[in-house]
Amino acid sequence: MQENLITPTPSAYTFPLLVKQLLLNAMSIHGQQEITYRGERRYSFRQFRGRVGQLASVLSGLDVRHGTTVAVMDWDSHRYLESYFAIPMMGATLFTVNVRLSAQQILYTLNDSQAEVALVHADFIPVLEEIQAELQFLHTVVVLADGESVPATTLPVAGEYEELMADAAADFEFPDFDERTRAATFYTTGTTGDPKGVAYSHRDIVLHAMGTAMSLCAPREGQRLHREDVYMPITPMFHVLAWGMPYIAVMLGLKTVLPGRYIPERLVSLRQSEQVTFSHCVPTILQMVLQAADTHGQDLSGWKLITGGSALPPALCEAALDRGMDVFTAYGMSETGPIVSLAQLPPGYKPKDRQEEVRMRCATGRPVPFVDFRVVDENMQDVARDGKQQGEIVLRSPFLTKGYVGKPEASEELWAGGYLHTQDIAVMTPDGFVQIVDRIKDVIKTGGEWVSSIEVESLIAGVAGVQECAVVGVRDEKWGERPMAFVVRKADASTGIETIREQLMRHVESNRISKYAVPEPDRIAFVAEIPKTSVGKINKKLLREHATNEGHAGDRA
Repeated sequence: MQENLITPTPSAYTFPLLVKQLLLNAMSIHGQQEITYRGERRYSFRQFRGRVGQLASVLSGLDVRHGTTVAVMDWDSHRYLESYFAIPMMGATLFTVNVRLSAQQILYTLNDSQAEVALVHADFIPVLEEIQAELQFLHTVVVLADGESVPATTLPVAGEYEELMADAAADFEFPDFDERTRAATFYTTGTTGDPKGVAYSHRDIVLHAMGTAMSLCAPREGQRLHREDVYMPITPMFHVLAWGMPYIAVMLGLKTVLPGRYIPERLVSLRQSEQVTFSHCVPTILQMVLQAADTHGQDLSGWKLITGGSALPPALCEAALDRGMDVFTAYGMSETGPIVSLAQLPPGYKPKDRQEEVRMRCATGRPVPFVDFRVVDENMQDVARDGKQQGEIVLRSPFLTKGYVGKPEASEELWAGGYLHTQDIAVMTPDGFVQIVDRIKDVIKTGGEWVSSIEVESLIAGVAGVQECAVVGVRDEKWGERPMAFVVRKADASTGIETIREQLMRHVESNRISKYAVPEPDRIAFVAEIPKTSVGKINKKLLREHATNEGHAGDRA
């Protein structure tokens, strides 16, 4: 068969999908748009482009070349945004270090990534000093001092970020290269073994930005993003490139507010002073924002906010809606870019009641463009779209990671059968809406039935006086496993074990859950806080270990 390929004329420019192309439209028609760091430092997009060039000049002077890995340890700042562009645009690899990992885990990731240069906020210098003797590749550190003096250190410091930038040329020429070049690397935290490196190419980042932006910009109103929005990330910029949203914000020319370290009072203050209209965060941070706003009497109406990372409890969603927020969920993983679906209400959707609207906003949602999104059984056959039959979510998309760095066996397991396996169990409705039921490893197998820990968490979170809840399966000689609930009460609340069980039994009577889903009295524990991973997810592995070590919990109030 003769190939039907287009042969370009010799003078034609073959346009590679590189990170630098995301700047083209913004620089052309939004050059005067503003970027601000904590409301204290401001400059235009055009000045931002100059600073990107200056940072590349600084790094070039530190022997950063095509293929060099540059690590960044910073809070959400203008410097981080500059790094998002300058480092990959040089052909180097941006490594966003998870600063919430332990010192030994940070050591592992720095060595595994072969990072040679690091941009490090002064707050994290003690961490690097602790592991300095074991660093195998890192030879240069640039200190991010935030206007303070550079602390004395034994690290190989080349200088302070702003001082080096002041003497650097802004007209750095960024070359073209293969769009499959690695642009960014970060590490999944996981719950077992060493962190796994996830890498994305320039092509991956550009296509993810395009697909996600298409979904966010498509609705006429509600759960949408437009060019008059003011954007502020509340997801750490080290975590999956802040869900790819900073690239989208720059591509669309949005005013961008970088809040620095996440302090709830500062977040709600910046929301008001900078007139922020669009953000994203994990549910835990949303809870903190609502509490801070209540304490300080801040108005949150009109704030569009995506939650992800863990299930959005319906009670928390309703609390945000009551304050006038337009809250909805996104779904994805470190390995998926990350956003592959959004819980945007369908066009013309008229909920029959508030409960149905909340359920839709808390759902996993519908796929964004470029995503082949399937829910399959163990034989990789699609389950019925009836909202009842459960299966695993498997994916194909041009922007999914192609494998873990240096881990071929884990990569093949991830991509078994040619689809990326999420290990999330879900159902799909006739209109394509997906709802995750549980993680494969978190489903509770009891009394011959599968119990969704997420469902039970949601119902307990709806009990008056409950602030947060986590449910795990614990070993039971008779039933195999039984659910155990860890509950955080709201301040001054006196909610008791029987109140929670009575509420759950009502749902048993209405056939929403089975009787096996109701924890026994000695398997409901009131705790001061629920442990989280470094990216704000509930650490169910730690809870299962705690339950096993402590036996039946009882009331620890």
